[in-house]
Amino acid sequence: MDRNDLQRLSKDELIDLVLRMQRPDKTSRTSSKPPSTDRKARREKARPGGAKPGHEGHSRSMSEAFDELVDHRPDQCPCCLACLSCDLAAETVSAHDRIELPEIKPFVERHRRLAVSCPSCGTRVVAPVPDAAKGTPFGPRVHAMATYLKTFQALSYERLQGAFANLFGLTISQGGLMNMLRRAQRAFVSGRDAAVAALRRASVVASD
Repeated sequence: MDRNDLQRLSKDELIDLVLRMQRPDKTSRTSSKPPSTDRKARREKARPGGAKPGHEGHSRSMSEAFDELVDHRPDQCPCCLACLSCDLAAETVSAHDRIELPEIKPFVERHRRLAVSCPSCGTRVVAPVPDAAKGTPFGPRVHAMATYLKTFQALSYERLQGAFANLFGLTISQGGLMNMLRRAQRAFVSGRDAAVAALRRASVVASD
């Protein structure tokens, strides 16, 4: 609508037009419109995604070290169809990394107590009980992973149990996980006590 169109409007029509322009857009909160229309309106007003014009693209940088090197050599000349032997000098045209997680499975170290007969007197001698037979069968890395997933990732005991089973193929009961976390708490006692002591000495303590 241009200036000429506005001049042809009556006074009442102009008032109605101004009032309509001052009303806020209808949303699902102010009308019977469904909430899905709100998201559509926001999408229409949103700026297009992606990089800005003129932005220089960046690809993932190559890893500083690699575990395995695989060379791909041409084996035949496309021009004369001659075979290209593997002892020909070659130059690197491009390099590409393929990154994968190794297969993760529990490392089980079994300890056996053996008994032998003394060749001198015939006494049956049994090896002493090893440390592995005392207490928990789970090592410090298992304790550290359980503490990380439970504390920093806030997994419930049920989800923590599922994570160990699905990610590591390790079956641990929820009671075993609770005992594991209790044992792990001992490693944080000194740090906790130091933090509490510092708070008690502070003149002002702020808390969210």
